[in-house]
Amino acid sequence: PRGTSRPWEGTDEPGSAWAWPGFQRLQEQLRAAGALSKRYWTLFSCQVWPDDCDEDEEAAARPLGWRLSLLGQRYLDLLTTWYCSFQDCCPGGDCRISNNFTGLEWDLNVRLHGQHLVRQLVLRTVRGYLETPQPDKALALSFHGWSGTGKNFVARMLVENLYRDGLMSDCVRMFIATFHFPHRKYVDLYKEQLMGQIRETQQLCHQTLFIFDEAEKLHPGLLEVLEPHLERRAPEGHRAEFTWTIFLFLSNLRGDIINEVVLKLLKAGWSREEITMEHLEPHLQAEIVETTDNGFGHSRLVKENLIDSFIPFLPLEYRHVRLCARDAFLSQELLYTEETLDEIAQMMVYVPKEEQLFSSQGCKSISQRINYFLS
Repeated sequence: PRGTSRPWEGTDEPGSAWAWPGFQRLQEQLRAAGALSKRYWTLFSCQVWPDDCDEDEEAAARPLGWRLSLLGQRYLDLLTTWYCSFQDCCPGGDCRISNNFTGLEWDLNVRLHGQHLVRQLVLRTVRGYLETPQPDKALALSFHGWSGTGKNFVARMLVENLYRDGLMSDCVRMFIATFHFPHRKYVDLYKEQLMGQIRETQQLCHQTLFIFDEAEKLHPGLLEVLEPHLERRAPEGHRAEFTWTIFLFLSNLRGDIINEVVLKLLKAGWSREEITMEHLEPHLQAEIVETTDNGFGHSRLVKENLIDSFIPFLPLEYRHVRLCARDAFLSQELLYTEETLDEIAQMMVYVPKEEQLFSSQGCKSISQRINYFLS
């Protein structure tokens, strides 16, 4: 009788809540999740108690035939983390390190706009270093360019693709000069703290990443702390403890020089994509060394060529700002029109005064400008 039926019965009746397609998909996901849990447990038990593992259980532990997209990524991550806590299942033996170079390449090609030099250099340099069996020094990259051109954005791409937990990873530390080291009179204390944090992080992870934002504002004494890691030969006493270490320095320093060179080349008839490192790096490095109002340019890191690469971020043009606006809409799953993208791009200030070519803020504040259209 209908009055005594159970809620999971009669699911095929028209209008029944149980006939809702979303519920049917949920049922499929739960069944798939149950199958995954059973197979994980079977594989785990076979590893721990191999004598009790029969052929049927081994067969049950074979690769799954259903699509992973059936499961929510969070659930899959939870099960994977649980399984990896018992069984070494990650490349290199450390589940905190992902080194997803395919994902990094995709991010640089699809999400980063107007920075063809960055795309070429970052992926090749970082991948080459991390795939070196026994590197003889840490890798040091210095990002330079105007605010809003993507320096922090690319640093975040690296963190997200190299480490499973991103900025929350035990293997990653980020320092902002004016926030973490604000008072010059405490520089000796800061040096001790920085040395301790680097040493502690390297003890926790065999692959570490340190990001220094506003690098031009770092006290020279703090930069000295990094020298032993960046010299070609590691100190004898630390050789056995050497890890793959990347230092990223993010700075607005001499972004104006980058803009001047780019503007000159564009006026001479070069296309943006034809600009190479040969056009920019000599000017950039020379100007950094000659700058008198910061410690970064006068540090041994720069003067003794301990920085592996100075990577220029080019000024962004109108078309790049439109792409940033489009991405911001997509990231919030909001609808947009081409006219809306134009309106947002036109709200930015462009320089120089005559050419009106480069966005003075890059893509910074795009998200806030989108809110203007939603209110």
